[in-house]
Amino acid sequence: MTSQPKFWSVVPAAGIGTRMKADVPKQYLPLNGRMVIEHTLENLCSHKSISGVVVAHAPNDEHLKHLKLNCSMALTMVEGGAERCHSVLNGLNKLSELADNNDWVLVHDAARPCVRTSDLDKLINTLKDHKVGGLLGIPVRDTMKRSDTESSVYETVERAGLWHAHTPQMFRLKMLKEALEDALDNSVLVTDEAAAMERQGHHPLMVEGHADNIKITRPEDLVLAGFYLKQQSEKSLDGLDDGE
Repeated sequence: MTSQPKFWSVVPAAGIGTRMKADVPKQYLPLNGRMVIEHTLENLCSHKSISGVVVAHAPNDEHLKHLKLNCSMALTMVEGGAERCHSVLNGLNKLSELADNNDWVLVHDAARPCVRTSDLDKLINTLKDHKVGGLLGIPVRDTMKRSDTESSVYETVERAGLWHAHTPQMFRLKMLKEALEDALDNSVLVTDEAAAMERQGHHPLMVEGHADNIKITRPEDLVLAGFYLKQQSEKSLDGLDDGE
């Protein structure tokens, strides 16, 4: 009898976040009294369906020793690479020692600390029987413009069917590993896992999440993330469903 696939997570955390112009990588910046990555990892480690979390970190990363998580799950550490895709692949290779080829992997940005439990539930429940997998995102609502290198607009882009791609992005371990290996073998530095799967002819499914699942990229994002986390915490204390 074939066992049911498990769910795991890989968190690429080897980036330095140059756009933040901070003294430490953005995932280690303070956010509501904790490090950004502590919020992120706790959301994943405390989820009832996730069996383990692999963190792909920068070489000689001294910040990880200071992590304090309010969950009992032990993290698995592996050295990351020069680009996100290298770090994710290193994480998948490490995960291969623990997981089956058919298990699901949720790849999540270290700098997305506000992902809701309800969105993780929705992603897993929507994709667990899907033949490819998919990712969280939100449909584009604003008018989209395309500009040239001088920032002059030359086209208004039809927004129907356009999405903002978020994480986690959820795919089968073996399929994703092979897709990333093929991209790198062909010198293609894909910016997310869905792009690697698309190169293989697959069609990942978009799963609509919440707009507060922001990625901290610029200094003002920290303030917004802090507001979102406080809002989520207050709703939780009030006994409200965080999916509302």
